[in-house]
Amino acid sequence: MSPQIIKLFALLLLSHLLTISHVAASEKPLSNERKAQLNHIVKQDCGSCHGMTLKGGLGPALLTENLKGKTVAFLLPTIKALDPDCEKVQLLILVPSRELAIQIEQVIRQMGSGYKANAIYGGRPISKDKMDLAHTPSIIIGTPGRVADHMRRETFATSSIKTLVLDEFDKSLEVGFEKEMREIIESLKQIEKRILTSATQDIEIPEFVGIKNEVVINYLDTKTTALSIKIVNSQEKNKLQALADVLYHIGNEPGIIFCNFKNTIEYVSDFLKQQHIPHGHFYGGMEQIDRERALIKFRNGTHQIIIATDLAARGLDIPELNFIIHYQLPLKLQEFTHRNGRTARMNASGTAYVLKWTQEPLPEFLSLIHI
Repeated sequence: MSPQIIKLFALLLLSHLLTISHVAASEKPLSNERKAQLNHIVKQDCGSCHGMTLKGGLGPALLTENLKGKTVAFLLPTIKALDPDCEKVQLLILVPSRELAIQIEQVIRQMGSGYKANAIYGGRPISKDKMDLAHTPSIIIGTPGRVADHMRRETFATSSIKTLVLDEFDKSLEVGFEKEMREIIESLKQIEKRILTSATQDIEIPEFVGIKNEVVINYLDTKTTALSIKIVNSQEKNKLQALADVLYHIGNEPGIIFCNFKNTIEYVSDFLKQQHIPHGHFYGGMEQIDRERALIKFRNGTHQIIIATDLAARGLDIPELNFIIHYQLPLKLQEFTHRNGRTARMNASGTAYVLKWTQEPLPEFLSLIHI
C-alpha cells in the first residue's frame, strides 16, 4: 500500500475525530486552529502508518517503523471511542520505557483532544504519580511495573478501562515485563479492544494477551529505504582511531554511536573527550533525569553525537539522522535492524557504519545482507 493511501486512511479517521463537538464534559468544541494543528500532525507523521477502525473484540496488531505515525495511528480511533461523560480511566497504554511513556503523553497533548492523559513510570516518586492521578485522567500511559504497582494500591479505578494498547509489546516482553503485563491483563476482565504494536515481524503474541483472530496491519514491508551499510576496517583492535576517522569524515552531523555495554560507552566517551568531540550518553543504568537531559541536548543540537546502547534503537522520538555507527555489533539481526532504523527513515537516505577490526569475524547475519 502506498504512503498516499496510508495517509488517506489516517486523514479519514481525523475527519471523524474532528466532528466531536464536546470531547470532554468541560471542553469546548475544537477550534479551527486546533483542527489545523491536528491535521498537521497526521500529515507530517502518518506517512508509514495506518489508522484502524476498532470493531468488537478484535485485536489489531500494527507493525510500523515510524514512532509518531504509529502513535497517532492508534490514538485517533481509541480517543474517538472515549466517553466524554465518563470520569474514570478508559484507555490504558502499556509501554516498555519511560521515554516512550512521556512521548506518547506529549503527542496526546499536542492533539488537543480535551481528554486528560498522564504518564506513570518507574524512576520517579510514587507520590508524584498520586498527585497527577488525583484528578482522574481518561488515559494512562505507563510502564508495566509502575502500572501494576498502582493497580495493587488501587490508586485508580479500572472498571471503565475498555481499551488496552500494548505499544512495542515485544520490547516489553524482552526487557522482562511479562509477569506484570500478565497481572494487569488478567485483572482487566472488561477489556473490549486490544491493540498491539511492534517494529518486528513474526513475533508470537502471548496467550495471556487474550487476542483471538487478530488482524495484522503490516507496514514494515512497504517502506522504501535508501540505507547504505558500510564496513570500516580498523588495524587496531580498539577501533578508536577508525571511529575518529569516520566522525571527521562525516563532519558536523547528528548521529548515534551504538555500543553493547555501559563500560564500552564510558571507554568511547573518554576517547571522544580527548578528541574534543562533544557528545552525550544514553543507557539503561542512568538516572531518569540524566537520560531526559541527554535526549534534550541531542534534540536541540547541543550534542550532535550520542553514545548509546540498544535502548536508543527503538521507541525514542529523536531527530532524523543521516548516520549511525556500530562501534560494537549486536548479537542478533533484529537488533541490527532496529539500530539501522534510526537513519534512512521515511524514504530518506542514511548510512550505517560498521567498525570492524581486521581480525574480527563478522556475525553470520551480516552474510544475509547486501553490503
